[in-house]
Amino acid sequence: MDPSARPEQLTLPGLAAPTGAGRARRSETGVPLAQVLPIARVCVDVSPPHLDRLFDYTVPAAMSESVRPGVRVKVRFAGQDVDGYVIERVDRTEHAGALLALRRVVSAEAVLSPEVASLARSVADYYAGSMTDVLRLAIPPRLARVETEDGPARVSGRQAPDPQVDEVRSHWSDIRGGDALLTRLTAGESPRAVWTALPGTGALGGWPLALAEAVRATARSGRGVVVALPDARDVERLARALVVLGIEERTAALGPVPGPSGPEEFVRLTADMGPTPRYRSFLAALRGHVRIVIGTRAAAFAPVANLGLVVCWDDIDSMHQERRAPYPHVREVLALRSEQTGCGFLIGSVSRSIHAQALVASGWARELVADRATVRARAPRVQALTSVELAREGAGGAARLPNAAWQAITTGLKTGPVLVQVPRAGYLPVVACVRCRTPARCAVCVGPLALSGAHAVPQCSWCGALAGGWRCPECSATGLRSVRVGSDRTAEELGKAFPGVTVRVSGARSAAGVIAQVPDSPALVVCTPGAEPVAPSGYTVAALLDAAVSTSHVGLYTDQEALHRWLTAAALVRPSDAGGRVLLVGDAAPTPTNAFVRWDPAGLAQRELDERVELALPPAMRIASVTGDRHAVAMFVARVALPEGGSVLGPVEVAPPEHGAHTPARAPGRRGAARTASTLEAPVRAIVRVPAGRGRELARALSAALATASAKRETGLISIVLDPKEMV
Repeated sequence: MDPSARPEQLTLPGLAAPTGAGRARRSETGVPLAQVLPIARVCVDVSPPHLDRLFDYTVPAAMSESVRPGVRVKVRFAGQDVDGYVIERVDRTEHAGALLALRRVVSAEAVLSPEVASLARSVADYYAGSMTDVLRLAIPPRLARVETEDGPARVSGRQAPDPQVDEVRSHWSDIRGGDALLTRLTAGESPRAVWTALPGTGALGGWPLALAEAVRATARSGRGVVVALPDARDVERLARALVVLGIEERTAALGPVPGPSGPEEFVRLTADMGPTPRYRSFLAALRGHVRIVIGTRAAAFAPVANLGLVVCWDDIDSMHQERRAPYPHVREVLALRSEQTGCGFLIGSVSRSIHAQALVASGWARELVADRATVRARAPRVQALTSVELAREGAGGAARLPNAAWQAITTGLKTGPVLVQVPRAGYLPVVACVRCRTPARCAVCVGPLALSGAHAVPQCSWCGALAGGWRCPECSATGLRSVRVGSDRTAEELGKAFPGVTVRVSGARSAAGVIAQVPDSPALVVCTPGAEPVAPSGYTVAALLDAAVSTSHVGLYTDQEALHRWLTAAALVRPSDAGGRVLLVGDAAPTPTNAFVRWDPAGLAQRELDERVELALPPAMRIASVTGDRHAVAMFVARVALPEGGSVLGPVEVAPPEHGAHTPARAPGRRGAARTASTLEAPVRAIVRVPAGRGRELARALSAALATASAKRETGLISIVLDPKEMV
């Protein structure tokens, strides 16, 4: 007999003779191994890109019962104990040498479900990142005490049906295809849609109740739902709407799994709810206690079984963009999850993002919008007070609050609250010389000076240094004048202009913080974009000041974001037949201004998309930003095997982030690549772009180039970001 045809001598007692090239091997320490499936494939928490793969470890016999796919384990890697997740167990390995054994099982709880593991791998591949980075976003830190909870579960009290529930059916009935969406979800189908919500007043009016009805329709089919919203205020509004529709909130101990006849329940999953309630909500979904999860970015990875629908509300909001590597966007994560599981997909907003419009244009999703007559009936009257419109007022038309706006606010205060949106927070965030108007700069770091109050000393916005003896370097004047007026100064001015009227300020930097709701009594509510409180009956008037500031900067999404901020505020105003008015004050760019007056976000999104197809810009193209030392960037770009139709722009020098300035989520500094600001050489940036259809090929090419550079331990410092928000 040919010796090569004989089976190899067994190295693991009790196991059958292996077939094929791979075989299970004895642990390096000689520890007795599990009799069945003795090899565990582990995702090890290590950072180098070339190590982004699964590693094989032997399973000691003593751990065989507790080592299951999804459990947390400790393993030995490069001489250190590191964390990992068991992805699967197999009966043989392709590794040529002896294998190490698992060190210990951290918890018997299988926190990584197969679906979420597959999703994490897909997200990592889509963004040219590592799976361990994605798992940090998907799985909260472990709390052993929560895992052992077994008390009776408490849920929020059931609320009696609210009269506003009638608005649900009217909202979806007013949307073309809205009733069909609910019917298909109830029947167990999985539609994909982009929904432009109608404006609605009140804490529950408009989108919260409509979205809650879509969730309830999916739950009636026996399937799960995941809803991702921008912030905790939106989560609270949706939670209240769900309770109104009879879906209870689980708020305490895990308890037993409810029976099929029990009430439908949901949990919240947000980053600011604290470690214990967050982990409790995560386990409630993981163990099947609830099948509805609502929350912020982390909810996109919620381990809900048998998904029927995933929802991204307000995808334009910057809070949907993850701040940590590999910087995934919730919209893309949920789209990948929809493709992976075959569940329904819904993007909703009062506005329309260009990326959502691209999904509609490609046929991947259907459009859900109301006809023009319905939009005009539900929306307030919008008027743009530009310099042309105000020319007949003479010098008064150049005021920050022209006479037309003053009269509208005066009239609105007779019947309810008035909303005033200001694009900048603070008192006077930017000041200049009173004589020559040279911008006032800090003598220490050359940062901009600002005033925090009427009698405050000028202070640097970057380093915080006081500038009590400031003198203009151009004309030696010592006085300062405002260049940009913030929300605090605006509230002060309005308080003087409207004596006796209550003035409230809502914003992250204001004394009262972000206000969730205000009463219907007459008051002036001054806020920054995104911090608009809700009025139960809606605002009578909204004045959007300094409109030119919203469109004054250069960027790929300037017009889209400006229109989104305006529509978000205007959607809180009463309909035009109830006297609701919105005044846009200032000379903003004409394209978003016209779209706002017409209340046509889909039209603007389609126009922007057509222009980007012609100019080869995202989302018609998929781009990657490569930032770092000139030599390192050149080496890396040369190594990338570009897909067909790919091209490289640059490299060009880029200014490092200004001291004290906000660093965007996609700035250099990704894990595995240090910042280049500490080097003597100015950093450069190259833009790699390919047609959108070859975007995943680009991600694979970038991952391969990163792995090669990591394995060779090249000293160049680079940062790779796929789908950066801006190219400049």
